[in-house]
Amino acid sequence: MNIEATGVQRSLRLPGILLILGLATELISLLWNKPLAFILFAFVGGVFFLAGILLYLFSLVSARA
Repeated sequence: MNIEATGVQRSLRLPGILLILGLATELISLLWNKPLAFILFAFVGGVFFLAGILLYLFSLVSARA
């Protein structure tokens, strides 16, 4: 059984991965008890999360009907 992704599913794959990476880095930084954890939480996790949201919205707007 060979299932191919459609155009919308393919364009939503990268934002989904970025959101998962952002949530994973924020979860790891919450478990870490160092001063560097705040930078990891606020900047690295935030950038992944924000990029995922922006790419998701852009892929919804640019999707063809």
